[in-house]
Amino acid sequence: MPEQDGDRRDRVEVRAGHGIVGDRYAGRPAHRDSAVTVLAVEGLEQLAADLGVDPFDPALARRNVVLRGAEVEALRGLPFSLDCGDGSVLLGGGRPANPCAWMDVVLAPGAHRGMRGRGGVRCAAFSDGVVRVGPAVLRSPVPLNPSRAGAAVRTAVARTG
Repeated sequence: MPEQDGDRRDRVEVRAGHGIVGDRYAGRPAHRDSAVTVLAVEGLEQLAADLGVDPFDPALARRNVVLRGAEVEALRGLPFSLDCGDGSVLLGGGRPANPCAWMDVVLAPGAHRGMRGRGGVRCAAFSDGVVRVGPAVLRSPVPLNPSRAGAAVRTAVARTG
């Protein structure tokens, strides 16, 4: 398993329309609406329990921001903000942050399939600011249910014929 310590940061700087300063995808046109990925750690905890393995290191999921007690999947399509004490960072929840097959290697066999619907949300950065490790205030235009943090959300597939 690859070492993840080089990816860990105590704080990251977010730039509107750009993403996280220093991130390999920052500023790339194809990634502007998905410049910041947000995940509920409860999804990883439930996945580990489902797979019968020890809890995962959240950094292995390759998401930029990991929250506890936040119904992250409900933020799809909504503006929301995170305030870690240095002022709010406004983000726009977008499409699901679907997992890749690499999750079967770095987490456990079956993790790729198990993370579907609870891999977090890709977000656009609407304001400049700082996100840091530690307590944060999440503000959303809709009520969020902390008991649903990390719950899998499946999207219906329309079938014709």
